[in-house]
Amino acid sequence: MPFTPLHMGAGVALKAVTRNSFSLVVFGGSQIAIDIQPLVVMLTNKGELHGFSHTILGATLIGLFCGLAGKPIGELFLRLIRKPGYLPIDWRVSFGSAFIGTYSHIFIDSIMHSDVTPLSPFSTASPLYGIISIETLHVLCLAGVFVGGLAYWAVEKKCKKT
Repeated sequence: MPFTPLHMGAGVALKAVTRNSFSLVVFGGSQIAIDIQPLVVMLTNKGELHGFSHTILGATLIGLFCGLAGKPIGELFLRLIRKPGYLPIDWRVSFGSAFIGTYSHIFIDSIMHSDVTPLSPFSTASPLYGIISIETLHVLCLAGVFVGGLAYWAVEKKCKKT
């Protein structure tokens, strides 16, 4: 299902330890952007569900776009939700967060969807498919959200005291 929040687990955990060296907003935006193509396929019944957007080449192009768009859109979003402590988003942070988002997305989807061929057009292999069970993958993603969320909360609380 497109736009699954389980993909955010890695981002939440990473944000907890990297603070302003990683943008959870840009990461989340790249998670949504990479699933636009599957959403269009689901709505139109035309095309490959996990096609070009779920390849390394596609993730790279989407990452470039999200890195460029992520800084201005992310900064606007942070202003709207009144989180000025995370401003400004550095360009390196924007691009890094976007690429971590797109590449982690195809990594996770490669494990659980047999039609994800990350090396396409050079190979139709799906080498990560089934290396762990979907249940285990979901537990790992949820653990990232909860452990990362707790760590983020603890760090935020500590930073407010100092």
